[in-house]
Amino acid sequence: MEPVLARSVRLEDDGVHVLDRRNFPFERVWVRCATAAEVAKAIEDMVTQSSGPYFAALWGMVLAAREARGLPRAEARASLERAGAMLVETRRTNNALRKAVAAVLAGVDASDDLEAGALAGARAGDERYRDRSRRLGEATAALLPEDGAVLTHCWADLYLTETVKAAQGLGKRLRFVCTETRPYLQGARLTAETLGEMGVDTTLITDGMGAAVMSAGEVDVLLTAADRVTMDGHVVNKVGTLGLAVAAHAFDVPFLAMVQAPDRLAPTAAAVPIEHRPGEEVLHTLGRRTATDKARGRYPAFDVTPPRFVTTVVTDRGAYAPHELADYYAEDVDD
Repeated sequence: MEPVLARSVRLEDDGVHVLDRRNFPFERVWVRCATAAEVAKAIEDMVTQSSGPYFAALWGMVLAAREARGLPRAEARASLERAGAMLVETRRTNNALRKAVAAVLAGVDASDDLEAGALAGARAGDERYRDRSRRLGEATAALLPEDGAVLTHCWADLYLTETVKAAQGLGKRLRFVCTETRPYLQGARLTAETLGEMGVDTTLITDGMGAAVMSAGEVDVLLTAADRVTMDGHVVNKVGTLGLAVAAHAFDVPFLAMVQAPDRLAPTAAAVPIEHRPGEEVLHTLGRRTATDKARGRYPAFDVTPPRFVTTVVTDRGAYAPHELADYYAEDVDD
């Protein structure tokens, strides 16, 4: 049975329906977005997370094409570009949204029918992302121990589910240790729930325990997704990844970072904008204030791990050392 979060965004006649990950798994509420602007708002408000924004952007662009119905072709195309720019800006650290928009625009440009082209482009983008995630998961599973513990941080989506499926197919016996991932508790609510759905032995720790479990020899590998990997090997991911990577380096625990492809538009970390969310968010947990009113909050949503703390970057084309990522593009790859 497929985990719930593997299909958490869907296109319907009345709009895009997005599973609200802010309340999952305690509640399973679907948020309906009738317009591309409402999809953008849902992404910005963290209704969907991990790879969810990618799929939301795909189907949000289809809504934008519906909204442009009846406009002259050039005006409609310009309207779609504006919608795409709006969607990309919602979570700009992760370049997956840029790829989602490009997939739909490619479909539009290949068709005489704007809506049909947008739908074809979105479907192609959906299929391509899932196929590449499967290959990424297989490449990652091959690097994991036959019997061991994996420490991870934040993610709960196709990279994770495809890795677990591939590892199970290989007969590997893996245990996962998940950080809770403040302030939205994605690890506690999303990652741990998804692993549990897949029958994986799962232990939850607080964000401050990572170094301790590594120093005690309780985990064999640190494995995370990456929102973006630069061509010089910097890993950009959920804030907290850097601290775990430094600890892993100190205690000789390999750090594997998963990404479908390094971003050739980001030669260095300087090219990656880091999203800063409202500081108020760290003062609350699941809608309840958990900090004194005498403090202010600060929330950079991502951090950057230098390549010296990264053992391996795993892609849909296999594993690379951080300084060898240019080899990914040795063959022509449309990305």
